[in-house]
Amino acid sequence: MYGLKQFFKFYLNSSVHVALSVFALSWITLIKFHLPYDAILLNFNFFAAITGYNFVKYFGLAKFHRRQLASWLRAIQVFSLLCFVFMCYYATQLARDTALIIAGFGVITFMYAIPFLPKRFFLDKQNNLRSISGLKVYVIALVWAGVTVLLPLINNNYALNNTVIVTTVQRFVFILALMLPFELRDLKYDSLKLGTIPQKIGVKRTKILGVILLLIFVLVELIKPEIDLRQVKIVLLVSLVLIGFTIGSRKHQSDIYTAFWVEAIPILWLFLELVL
Repeated sequence: MYGLKQFFKFYLNSSVHVALSVFALSWITLIKFHLPYDAILLNFNFFAAITGYNFVKYFGLAKFHRRQLASWLRAIQVFSLLCFVFMCYYATQLARDTALIIAGFGVITFMYAIPFLPKRFFLDKQNNLRSISGLKVYVIALVWAGVTVLLPLINNNYALNNTVIVTTVQRFVFILALMLPFELRDLKYDSLKLGTIPQKIGVKRTKILGVILLLIFVLVELIKPEIDLRQVKIVLLVSLVLIGFTIGSRKHQSDIYTAFWVEAIPILWLFLELVL
């Protein structure tokens, strides 16, 4: 039992779960646009998500040398290095245009964690995009939307038409809604200087915002040129599940609630796509 608990903890802390969500959303895009399974792109997104998230999460911690941090942090560093190697391997097999877009998202990820501008632009000593007041959730939603919608399509030479633009905006709205339970959870951790959505509008209004965003998410599916009732049902079901988790979110709750259950909603979405 102890070993299983440690494995589960490593599974979450090493960002494997969040990477599976990125993998799932990328595959959903291929399904929606009737494209074949793209193992190269999907595997790249999976390993890139682990590498990027662990870089952002543990860049600061790596500077510390506390004994209690050493063992698990070292294991995650080794695991992240292996994932980085796999990421580079799959990157060499991607289309040229895809690699250029990836480079742009890579720069955003780098600036998200690394100090790069004068301190007068920031509200704390971090000097990175993550510390700019109110920006964090939008940067994450933008990157996720680009990586999970645009990359799969560009790598398969799909024309970037109006449907692609609408789908990208729709995905951005979904990710923004998905982030709100995390924003509510992090109220007990975040500095007031970050200016997160719950800090600005409060817990109740944040939950209302989440419901509104998901209503927009469903409505966008209904205004697409070709309405697919199967897709509408799936989007509606996924939205109802996320609304339930958003309403149930609170400041003091188990990290498992968001880090596992909320983060698993894109995986549920993929499951519905494959089964239904």
